Amino acid sequence: MVQIDLTTSQEQTLTALVNQHRPGEGPVKAQTVADEVDRSLGTIQNQMQRLSQLGVVEGVSGPAGGYEPTEMAFQALGREPLDETAAVTVAHDYDRLDVTIDQIRFKSVHHPENCRVELHLQQSVDGFSVGQAVAAGPTPLSGLVVAGTIEAIDDTTNTLILDVAQLEAPVEPPE
Repeated sequence: MVQIDLTTSQEQTLTALVNQHRPGEGPVKAQTVADEVDRSLGTIQNQMQRLSQLGVVEGVSGPAGGYEPTEMAFQALGREPLDETAAVTVAHDYDRLDVTIDQIRFKSVHHPENCRVELHLQQSVDGFSVGQAVAAGPTPLSGLVVAGTIEAIDDTTNTLILDVAQLEAPVEPPE
């Protein structure tokens, strides 16, 4: 993993860019990133210049221009570039959400009363709040379903931390 020291603001900006970028769809407009992180267009353009100097962002000029994350951007954020994503359904308050989970990380599973999981979303976590019930799954390969209550939200990395109430996975491998 590449070690690049990013400020919190730079990390939020880069995370928003990576979340909005879709391979083959062209660069992401600075205004799109500004709206995502609730900052002015000028602030984002200045951030993008600094991020470009660090080698994690490439600017694309012209009317269809904008910004694209480099391979180093994904490494700096500890993420993998996703060429093809498999859908993992996320629901809260019985509503299915159109989000992409790119990582489910168990923080503790050895103590049944303190089982925690981090759900890393590729979209903003603005629509979530502490105390909400959330379910995610089934995952494409293992069929894992995780359900619990949001205990904390990290909006810098778009991560929900759940107090796990239920884990389910098929006993036999999915076909």
